[in-house]
Amino acid sequence: MYTANPNRYTPANFQVRCGKSGLHLPKIALGLWHNFGSVDDYQNARAIALRAFDLGVTHFDLANNYGPVPGSAEETMGRFLREDLKAYRDELIISTKAGYTMWPGPHGDFGSRKYLLASLDQSLRRLGLPYVDIFYSHRRDPNTPMEETMGALAHAVKSGKALYAAISNYNAADTARACALLRDLGTPCVVHQPKYSMFERTPEAGLLDTVQKEGLGCAVFSPLAQGLLTNRYLQGIPADARAGKVHGFLRPEQVSEDKLTKVRALGKIAEQRGEPLASMAIAWVLRDPRVTSAIIGASKVSQLEQCVAAAFSAPFTATELQAIDTILA
Repeated sequence: MYTANPNRYTPANFQVRCGKSGLHLPKIALGLWHNFGSVDDYQNARAIALRAFDLGVTHFDLANNYGPVPGSAEETMGRFLREDLKAYRDELIISTKAGYTMWPGPHGDFGSRKYLLASLDQSLRRLGLPYVDIFYSHRRDPNTPMEETMGALAHAVKSGKALYAAISNYNAADTARACALLRDLGTPCVVHQPKYSMFERTPEAGLLDTVQKEGLGCAVFSPLAQGLLTNRYLQGIPADARAGKVHGFLRPEQVSEDKLTKVRALGKIAEQRGEPLASMAIAWVLRDPRVTSAIIGASKVSQLEQCVAAAFSAPFTATELQAIDTILA
């Protein structure tokens, strides 16, 4: 029988307000994009999830298609909730999304009202929950009026099947419009989830400013560039790494020598700071006050612990930030 660490909320500053809302998110959240599907070892996944909660990680981030097979990560989370975390449900932030391909036909993808609401019902069944805390439109649908997509999010909240509406992978202009629509519907957007890392700095070109202006929280995903911003690939591609898996999204050709040269140089700065590169890379995204939280993945408890440690990294000096920018240029 699992009993949570009684000190999981120490220090208190690990939990931060999500934009202007009353929602609080941990500085580090656990994403179940990889390593929690039906093809993965359940006991290892369970150990990671429970250790995360013991460390104060209250936010578990999912999507309908996470697995593989699609949907199985939600089933895994449902088992955690049923067997270990049921007593702690009201402390947890469970988020899920719909927007990428989940089933055949025109209503199994993108952003129609039919897809989003049908997907949410399926997600709730897999999770074994009456509601999720955050429901996201996973990506902008260019062929569906945004009024319809935002209307579906608003309906999810007003029906009690989600507590908060959110968006992911929207550009700055679409973010501003989505926020305006949701405000008019009485269900304001509370968080945006973009991809952001040392190797993916697109949000700096307007999106982070928009997030701040709209009063949103910002929960960034892939802060380690799917493991590239670690020492994982410096000696080749391990069989158990993302780039070594047939179903992984990181492909071997993306582990380029140019990237590895930058990783080695960044690793030297991390060594001087007295921390692993993974911790420094996450601390780097959290350095920006517009970023609320970093959503990390982990295949081992030790990786999770390195990521959580990033929330307590020393502030960057101006010299360190300049050196990092020079490496990344």
